[in-house]
Amino acid sequence: MATVDLFAIGNALIDQEFKVSNEFLTQQALQKGTMQLTDGETQAALYQQLQDSQSYKGQASGGSAANTTVAFSALGGTAFYGCRVGNDELGSIYLNGLNDAGIKTAKQSISEGVTGTCMVLISPDSERTMHTFLGITAELSAEQIDFEPLKTAKWIYIEGYLSTSDTARVAVKQARELAKQHGVKIALSLSDPAMVQYARSGLEELLDDGVDLLFCNEQEALMFTNTDNLDAAIEALKVNNQHIVITQGANGAMIIDPSKQFHVAGRQVEAVDTNGAGDAFAGAFLYAINAGLSLEAAAQLAILISSEVVAQFGPRLSVENYAKLFEQFKATQQECA
Repeated sequence: MATVDLFAIGNALIDQEFKVSNEFLTQQALQKGTMQLTDGETQAALYQQLQDSQSYKGQASGGSAANTTVAFSALGGTAFYGCRVGNDELGSIYLNGLNDAGIKTAKQSISEGVTGTCMVLISPDSERTMHTFLGITAELSAEQIDFEPLKTAKWIYIEGYLSTSDTARVAVKQARELAKQHGVKIALSLSDPAMVQYARSGLEELLDDGVDLLFCNEQEALMFTNTDNLDAAIEALKVNNQHIVITQGANGAMIIDPSKQFHVAGRQVEAVDTNGAGDAFAGAFLYAINAGLSLEAAAQLAILISSEVVAQFGPRLSVENYAKLFEQFKATQQECA
């Protein structure tokens, strides 16, 4: 298989998006801004209630690392995505969507079973709350992943949501070992406050002895380090991780490397849906540093891309929009030079 810049491993999920009221979240005992795992029967019951009383916004291929990989690829990188889908219509839709975005996948990703689905609930403040039935992706293992492209990749990207799966954590361990053998840099996202709260030991296993690049938001950073201020969290995260990116929503992001740290301002947009914003940020940031841009420029591009994701419904932009925004970004950089 051809060499790729980015090798990613993550869950494969079809998103069903709804605009919901705060009262609906309270009635369903859902914690706003987090992801909750469920079974198929419970999710089906929720889906029926959503259709009966809330506003349906559409279906989209999701999965955190997949969203990141789409952004990376659409900006001009080459990428492979290792995942597990069912041998069903949604599984075909999912893999075809990745291939249409220029991302390589493997036939061994397809297994007998049901493709995972996620109810993405967007409250009036644009925050996303997720109710996820993993389906067959809960059993993602090394058997579904073609590790050959990893040997010549520049980066491997791992989503923190894999922390809940015993078999996925084993696959990630194998991938990390292979990456180290072949000089591939490792990036990982903590993904969600719920993963820090309920799957902490799994996250620690995924992180192992640290990564070259760690993504998290401010809440995740504080929770993971058991600290109550960002400076203390940064010091704790620096112990094992080379570079750290802490996103702060509309306020921008903190960028930390071994010798310095700095803040990059956010970009103001009318927020509609935060689903996929952090994923897009990670994909754009990875693309930029892989292309040789500075950390500051990488953060600026990531903020531009992720803010546009927030300004629409759905976890991804169209492939054409990523490219258009990148051209806009390059023109701005030239004007400032």
